[in-house]
Amino acid sequence: MFPLGSVLVPGMPLQLQVFEPRYVAMLSSSLAGTEREFGVVLIERGSEVGGGDLRFDVGTVARIVSVEVGDGSIHLLAKGTTRFEVVRWLEDDPFPRAEVRDLASLVVDDSTPSRLAEAEAVVRATLARSSEFVELPWPADVELSGDLDERIWQVAGIAPLSSIDHYALLCSTTAAELLARLVDDTQGAEMVLTAGWGLEPGDDDKGVDQ
Repeated sequence: MFPLGSVLVPGMPLQLQVFEPRYVAMLSSSLAGTEREFGVVLIERGSEVGGGDLRFDVGTVARIVSVEVGDGSIHLLAKGTTRFEVVRWLEDDPFPRAEVRDLASLVVDDSTPSRLAEAEAVVRATLARSSEFVELPWPADVELSGDLDERIWQVAGIAPLSSIDHYALLCSTTAAELLARLVDDTQGAEMVLTAGWGLEPGDDDKGVDQ
């Protein structure tokens, strides 16, 4: 298990620079297996380095794509695949471990493609507008998968949301639930990202009453 300060959702890439001994050991163990996988969970409280962190219990399996050994660290590229829920945390010896159970795929229905198109339009429009003023990890025209299930998660993954918002999306059980929340959260995020746009110097010091 690799606890991180961000959420990995299925279908999204994960780049890591691994240098802490326990995670080097974890990576070596993962590479020795036939699946070349490890679990990623969001840290609720604490730090990625040194242990002692408190972790959320829903996470994503990361499949290793490539590994490059550098000077004193390992550069790792992986991709999120399926979701899981932690049943029981084990001792962090020699690295974080847990017993997990697989979570079912999102429930989709006939309305899912149209709901996805609407949500994707909102996310891409928000990325386009916000990128003019803040640096974002994903461009508005990023290419996504043609597979419906994977595309749902990727649209959620590129949305400019907080880790807690992404975690709530990760816990969804249906596509309708995820996409409705994604639209609401993205529209709310845009309000935060665009707060103060167009104000003249000193306007933020003025009262709202005229």
